[in-house]
Amino acid sequence: MFKDKVILITGGTGSFGHKFVEMTLTKYNPKKIIIYSRDEMKQWEMAKLYANDTRIRFFIGDVRDRDRLYRALDGVDYVVHAAATKIVPTAEYNPFECIKTNINGAMNVIDACIDKGVKRAVALSTDKASSPANLYGATKLASDKMFVAGNSYSGADKTKFSVVRYGNVMGSRGSVIPFFLSIKNKGELPITDARMTRFMITLEQGVELVWHAFEDMIGGEIYVKKIPSMKVTDVALSILPDAKLNIVGIRPGEKLHEQMISAEDSYYTYEYPEHYKILPAINGWENCTKRIKNGKKVPEGFIYSSDNNTEWMSIETLQNWLSNNKLKIGNF
Repeated sequence: MFKDKVILITGGTGSFGHKFVEMTLTKYNPKKIIIYSRDEMKQWEMAKLYANDTRIRFFIGDVRDRDRLYRALDGVDYVVHAAATKIVPTAEYNPFECIKTNINGAMNVIDACIDKGVKRAVALSTDKASSPANLYGATKLASDKMFVAGNSYSGADKTKFSVVRYGNVMGSRGSVIPFFLSIKNKGELPITDARMTRFMITLEQGVELVWHAFEDMIGGEIYVKKIPSMKVTDVALSILPDAKLNIVGIRPGEKLHEQMISAEDSYYTYEYPEHYKILPAINGWENCTKRIKNGKKVPEGFIYSSDNNTEWMSIETLQNWLSNNKLKIGNF
């Protein structure tokens, strides 16, 4: 699919970007992958990893900067939109900045992709965009809606837009696992609420979901990976089995459980062996057989959340994963 093609990834120096570049170079041998991001130091550090690989290019720029995006997208075939303001408390205390990046930035990416003739673009979303309870989730819901509607703006046989949505990425920078590891020598780990649950997905699974979206998309679909859940208390005990758990309370805007498909989405959602697909509820696209393919309609009122999941990750499974990935956790 990507062989001899040019790919640009916004926010490409983050956890997802590092893994996407590593896996895509190995499997598909693209002509070029362009890392578009605004942090020059992260680009400098990432460039060291690919010093001898002529397929990697770096482009300093911000998704808020429409003109810079237009320049960066010259000759690009595929776009992965991963740039975002993601930390929930940061978004709550800096709402204007969050909106500029997550909403205005998404609009800039869509316009630039259409005007520059990009073939396909996939945006990374979050569980927090489903029934949002915080500003970050609300901005990502708006971004998702724009990427879906972007297919109407581009017209038939032009740029296609879709979205992938997943929850907590295991071991990614800023997530709970590296945080717990960094303070485990204290013997006490802070827990916001003993009932809290989270979805668990690896970076590799996240990349594979994006690949699948690029291959499968007609335009406007939201892809949701089937992944296991875990209680946050079990995550803590996986890292420090004899830890004292200190209940500190839920942070502003934080949810007790993650949700990726709401009851309102269920009217347009189809199930597949390894994922769900929410079809766009505009232009009659929810009835499009090319989009549905071999999917099975979920029951009306179906909700996919981390507390009602049928698949759960055990403490032993997470401990095995930690043992196999200890050198990578929190690096990016």
